Amino acid sequence: MLALLAALLAVSSAPAHAAPDTSVTVDGTQSGRTFDGIGAISGGGGNSRLLTDYPAAQQKQILDYMFKPGYGANLQLLKLEIGGDANSTDGSEPSIEHSKGTVNCNAGYEFWLAEQAKARNPNIGLYGLAWAAPGWINGGFWSTDTINYLISWLGCAKQHGLNISYLGGWNERGHDADWYVQLRSALDEHGYQGVKLVADDSGWSTADDMAKDPDFNKAVSIIGTHYSCNGGDGGDAKTCSSTDAAKANGKPLWDSENGSQDMNTGAPALIRAITRGYIDADMTSYFNWPLIAAIYPNLPYDTVGLATAGSPWSGNYQIGASTWATAQVTQFTQPGWTFIDSASGYLGGNENNGTYVTLKSPNGKDYSTVLETTTATSSQTANLHVQGGLSTGTVHVWATDVNSPDTATSMVHTQDITPSGGSYSLTMKPGYVYTVTTTKGQGKGKATSPAAHALKLPYSDDFDNDVAGTEAKYVSDMQGSFEVQKCAHRAGMCLQQMAPVKPIEWQDDSDAFTLVGDPTWTDYSIQADTELAKPGTVELIGRAGTQNRPQSHQQGYSFQISDTGAWTILKTDADGNKTVLTRSSTTALGTGKWHRLGLSFSGSTITASVDGKDLGAVQDSSYSAGQGGLGLTSYDTDQFDNLSFTKVKSAAASAALTLTPSAKSVQRGKTVTMTATVSVPKKAPAAEGVNVSLSAPKGFVSDSQPVVFGVIQPGHSAVAQWELTAPTDAAGTSAITATATFAQNEVAQWLHGSTQLAVTNPPAPTGVNDVSDLEFLSATNGWGPVERDQSVGGTNAGDGAPLSIDGKVYDKGLGTNAISDVSIYLGGKCTAFTSTVGNDDDAGNSGTMTFSVLGDGKTLAATKTVKGGDPAQQLTADLTGVQTLDLVVGDAGDNNAYDHGDWAGPKLTCAT
Repeated sequence: MLALLAALLAVSSAPAHAAPDTSVTVDGTQSGRTFDGIGAISGGGGNSRLLTDYPAAQQKQILDYMFKPGYGANLQLLKLEIGGDANSTDGSEPSIEHSKGTVNCNAGYEFWLAEQAKARNPNIGLYGLAWAAPGWINGGFWSTDTINYLISWLGCAKQHGLNISYLGGWNERGHDADWYVQLRSALDEHGYQGVKLVADDSGWSTADDMAKDPDFNKAVSIIGTHYSCNGGDGGDAKTCSSTDAAKANGKPLWDSENGSQDMNTGAPALIRAITRGYIDADMTSYFNWPLIAAIYPNLPYDTVGLATAGSPWSGNYQIGASTWATAQVTQFTQPGWTFIDSASGYLGGNENNGTYVTLKSPNGKDYSTVLETTTATSSQTANLHVQGGLSTGTVHVWATDVNSPDTATSMVHTQDITPSGGSYSLTMKPGYVYTVTTTKGQGKGKATSPAAHALKLPYSDDFDNDVAGTEAKYVSDMQGSFEVQKCAHRAGMCLQQMAPVKPIEWQDDSDAFTLVGDPTWTDYSIQADTELAKPGTVELIGRAGTQNRPQSHQQGYSFQISDTGAWTILKTDADGNKTVLTRSSTTALGTGKWHRLGLSFSGSTITASVDGKDLGAVQDSSYSAGQGGLGLTSYDTDQFDNLSFTKVKSAAASAALTLTPSAKSVQRGKTVTMTATVSVPKKAPAAEGVNVSLSAPKGFVSDSQPVVFGVIQPGHSAVAQWELTAPTDAAGTSAITATATFAQNEVAQWLHGSTQLAVTNPPAPTGVNDVSDLEFLSATNGWGPVERDQSVGGTNAGDGAPLSIDGKVYDKGLGTNAISDVSIYLGGKCTAFTSTVGNDDDAGNSGTMTFSVLGDGKTLAATKTVKGGDPAQQLTADLTGVQTLDLVVGDAGDNNAYDHGDWAGPKLTCAT
């Protein structure tokens, strides 16, 4: 088998443009920086949540793949989020101290995960870091309260038998040097002298400030930065960088967060960040974010990490190529080994060919060289010579194809080579990671995952089998913290939101809510008992689909109801836009009382209920599937109990609403007839109190009065019509919506019907035109209508006199009264406008006004103030490229009495 695998990975022939050979002298007398290990991050946030709910067999397999030596990723370090009750990317991790003074060391799952890691690898190093913090902390994050909170967290870790080796500040939020000094002192006072501080889990400016501040420099043991390689967060990591100040400091430099890559396609960047991170930037540790995507697949970053585990009910999981890229380092080294700088560098002297790093064991005998060819385009050979006391015995070669991931070519023991006189050669294909080592004990786990399947309905949880202070099965917090606690005002256990005040947040705020269930569920009913601890609003969530960052951008529907009885059914899209589908009120829920809430989905029908009585139903087909959830719109300690999901049969609609325009398009400023039809099927209940209304975007004009019908009997319809005038400002397509409200069997119903209406431009003028002969987009006037070929008269059209300015009569033109605006569509076809302007002689010497020619809102020509009796003036304007022309008469800042502004003989010159 070994020979066969070697043949699969060997190079059959040298390509025409092979990279130059690389000569590497592995000299045990040479050295470099100390290797601190490779790790991953559980947190930032909630990305390990579903692991605790996996069946025992698959849970063990996943954990083995992550932590067991010689089996999978073999992680040497594990960073844990110190929960703060607020979302930190994929969810909210619970605090150990929601309220000041009440510490729950069993909150969350990070200590459990660390225990599992430690059980598999007793030497694993643990690192704590906060993204958020509980809201009771006084003085913000950089405060004494936070320091005391971190000390409490370390105490909880100790209760779990965990020694935390490293501690950070506030993830990606910079640093407060004095705070780090204070933290170092507090750690020492409380017996945590061995805990090393990492600063600042953000950028390299920490090193600059450490150089200036001796106390800060003394407090910090490790300089940790994030995403220091090319492209930053999610980048390609083809090069990496640090700073001169960081390198000169002499303390370890860590890439304390990197990754953010798909578990398979991100493997090349992962190994590059490790090898090139040392070669380019002297970084001696790498932490992949995250450890695993043990999250629901509708959440952000659902395939990012070393593995995925998003189906706890089925036990399905996937181990990514990033696990094996990591194993190519971790299974062949240990923290405390030393880099050999002289045996680390660029293949063929060029980073584009790939890179290699060599590390030696503390005993000076064993060594491992990791070579990656992820950016190479052809095969190449490395010629290695071993000396300086290192073993010249057999080396074992392992390889992983990271550019084209496949289980068959991941973590493969390809061959054993016996050096001759300490020398040997390795031929490498592009796109691979190779490790040559004198060590033994490596391996590749053989456990396989069961197939995925949906969570079966019905599903329910009364929480009575859960321990107080823990998280309920399949419940994944997005904001706030939902824990099992003793029920208030009833026996048994309930699910309670625990954060009593807004946390110190890492990303934006939102309702406190938690998700539960299968994102593939379609027609179902979610029900839960709820008790409001104080006045406020609780919510049931259904068909929760895609979530974008921040967590408020949660696609789905929600039924919100307050203690007063006011209720709403909302739709939210993945961009965070909320649409009220309907709202009303019912009997007040009050506080301290239990009520049964329900939200059901049947096809496009969404129904809300309280205590078994339907409050109302609305039609919306935007989202057809998604999981459920519970929430509240404030940080209260409300409780939920007897959560249940049951399948609902897709029922025929009890009524339908259609909206039809008399034409699919309408010109700007013109009118179209909108017809709404409400139909009740023969077998449906009668619709009573039918009220139909029309809504359109800003700029449309219509009779906004709703049309009211008494009753629509089964098998009958009712029709409502409105005249809708299109906007004059621009063409485009808009959604016009009709809404019908009514009751069937005493249950309120809401229907929405929409149609797209195109608003088009009229034909553009051609040739030379008298403006008064053209069609207007719109015409407004300060008195009466704008007159064509006569002066303004009374309030009726055509009641003016001939246009006359300074004794001269004009046959063609426009008669206006300030303030007026005549808008004409040109479509970019015209080049020039000319007109004589002045106050009509019928005003005598009275009136003051201004004339302006506007092209697409920009003034092209204008007069100063024109008075009654003034001589006529000429206005000309270049109209090249103008889409819409406006002829505006202003009132010169006073009233518009006798402001009878005439556009005499106005002409447009346009293309033919």
